[in-house]
Amino acid sequence: MGWLERNIIEPGKLPLLLALVAFVLTFLITRLITRLIRAGRGPFGNVSSGGVHVHHVVPGVILTIVGGFGAVAGGQHGFGSCLAAVLFGIGAGLVLDEFALVLHLADVYWSPDGRKSVEMVVLTASLVGLLLIGFSPLGVNDLDEDQQQNRAVVLVNVLVNFAFALIALFKGKVRLAVLGVIIPLVALVAAVRLARPTSPWAKRFYRNRPRARARSALRSYHHDRRWATPMRAVQDWIGGAPDPEPTRSLERR
Repeated sequence: MGWLERNIIEPGKLPLLLALVAFVLTFLITRLITRLIRAGRGPFGNVSSGGVHVHHVVPGVILTIVGGFGAVAGGQHGFGSCLAAVLFGIGAGLVLDEFALVLHLADVYWSPDGRKSVEMVVLTASLVGLLLIGFSPLGVNDLDEDQQQNRAVVLVNVLVNFAFALIALFKGKVRLAVLGVIIPLVALVAAVRLARPTSPWAKRFYRNRPRARARSALRSYHHDRRWATPMRAVQDWIGGAPDPEPTRSLERR
């Protein structure tokens, strides 16, 4: 309770915690319902109005707007701000569950492109979780000299690790960059290793280094071959396996 009071409640992070919990629960419940609808089980069904299928991103946008403005107006404390945070978390969960639809402007929910929604939800939850589990070096008052020094050290470490994460992101290692924000050693390792061949780092610094380009391409090939299938399996376990792509028959001329 002491950690919760000092690092969550006192810095005003309780609404953020409630928003994160509402966000994750909304995504999980929504995925459960959509998978039941897809399987034809349970009392659930798609919502239509005038023959038009209403995607849950629509109420999600409305709840996000209401919750966002309510949170801004309510401040960091009080029942109103907590309620607004919950509404915002629910709305964000509904919106990001259909992130791929917004990105492609097409109903790709159960297609391979729909996995982008799962990736975006995991990325968002990880970043928000970082804000919660991390200390607040600048957000707590009445600290003694030792506590101020400790928080200054934490702040410097966070900034240095964030710089390594940015380098990893510039090298095209998005997942490691996000994970590295939470686990410092991951960001450091990702920052010092070769960049992916299509990354901005490779285009800028490997332009006149053919050996580095070749090593980067070879390492990227082996990495994708090793990890692509497990990553897709995890995404399918979280969000449901996509529909199999239709095979295209070759027309003889």
